[in-house]
Amino acid sequence: MIKRVVDFFGDEQYARPRRRLFYLVLVLIVVADFLVIREHAEYLWDSLPGWSAVYGFVSCVLLIFVSKFLGHRVGLMRREDYYD
Repeated sequence: MIKRVVDFFGDEQYARPRRRLFYLVLVLIVVADFLVIREHAEYLWDSLPGWSAVYGFVSCVLLIFVSKFLGHRVGLMRREDYYD
């Protein structure tokens, strides 16, 4: 069972079905977000459907770019053989 799961996520021949599965899950999450009752939202943006998904995506992308900037431009990243 676990071999089939590892093959599905690691093998290149399953790239198209894997991408379709992820898009399907993404669409289902966005549709489910429209079904949530938001009568107790504290802020205006909390009442917007899809806000959490957009905020999470933008935060993740920003975190990746900031960490790459710190690693490559600022010099926090070292060569692979730095400690040899």
